[in-house]
Amino acid sequence: MDIAVLGYGVVGSGVAEVVSLNSEKIAGKLGGEKLNVKYILDLRKFPGDKNEDKIIDDFNIILNDSGVKIVAEAMGGLHPAFEFVSSCLKAGKSVVTSNKELVAEKGDILLETAKENNVNFMFEASVGGGIPVLRPIIQCLAANEITEVAGILNGTTNFILSKMIFDSMSFEDALKLAQENGYAEKDPTADIEGFDACRKICILAALCFGKHIYPKSVYTEGITKITLEDVEYARSWGGVIKLLGRAKKTGDRASAIVSPAFVKNSSILSGVNGVYNTVLVRGNAVGDVAFYGQGAGKMATASAVVADIIDCAQHIGRNKGISWDKETDGFLVDHNDVETALYVRATGCKTCAIKKAKAAFGDITVLSRENAPEDEFAFVTPEDKEGTLKEKLGGLDGINVISTIRVVNY
Repeated sequence: MDIAVLGYGVVGSGVAEVVSLNSEKIAGKLGGEKLNVKYILDLRKFPGDKNEDKIIDDFNIILNDSGVKIVAEAMGGLHPAFEFVSSCLKAGKSVVTSNKELVAEKGDILLETAKENNVNFMFEASVGGGIPVLRPIIQCLAANEITEVAGILNGTTNFILSKMIFDSMSFEDALKLAQENGYAEKDPTADIEGFDACRKICILAALCFGKHIYPKSVYTEGITKITLEDVEYARSWGGVIKLLGRAKKTGDRASAIVSPAFVKNSSILSGVNGVYNTVLVRGNAVGDVAFYGQGAGKMATASAVVADIIDCAQHIGRNKGISWDKETDGFLVDHNDVETALYVRATGCKTCAIKKAKAAFGDITVLSRENAPEDEFAFVTPEDKEGTLKEKLGGLDGINVISTIRVVNY
């Protein structure tokens, strides 16, 4: 069976390599029929590459070849990926992708286009790289109503936070090390500001709750303001700081957020370190299920992409019925209306401030750390709506708030 690959970067070259490396194994799953990478679309030249003869720079060659039944999009970005994928689906070709931005922004449209043309649009690698997450949600948890999904969705930020926690590295030094090790891009904005995790939680929430959620609708906060002082206070509280993507369904509405969070040492999330990711799914029948592994990497991601190719090849001429509705106004609850506890670090008259905080919030947990300045203090509030907590915090006179971090219970 002929397939095409759009883009010959890290993921695209990985897809070609996995198809070649595991050719016989893959054929065994397709009744003996082998996959053949017929075309690779890329504007660059690759002299001497083993796939040099397959590289073309004209998308229309792929589009007009009726023998190409499946296309793997590995270009990244929104444009022209969306236009190319849409055209392929309309031409009767199934498409697989690892492009989280494409799925998060245009997933509802592309799934509908696939359905209309009796082909498939699949994207297992868009959330967890090589971690099987989406297919188990679709198939293994099909008998459940999924009420909550959360996790550590970005390996770069988890690596940085792990270095801050275990090696007392500053954020800046940990980021530099991540870049030196190839875990962070030269421009790390998408990772450290939470945008990458936001796209992933949008995809997970859409799949779990059945309604598209645009990244722009999700409150997103990165890790650039996390300091070693915050890490120390988290340790005294009995936990660590993790960047989490979270979504929860309540009735006919849902909440979604990406932000750093205090996580107890007893939580499965606290033990996920380095570049590893974890996704937690809560179903009304199965209870809590966790998926763990490396969330990125050439071969791990390519493995998931090729698994989708195999799935599409097993369903030629038959749409699998994966879809979700378009986003509607009022579906997402504002993050200020969601209940949480807050960690607060501030300066001021310590004795007076703690007294005022207890009066405002009630039963707070006062934290400490070694060598803290005389005027520095920290505490964790009881749970309440976030907007209410921040309103109370703003009403405390004589207190200079340095940082606030949400506290979760997973």
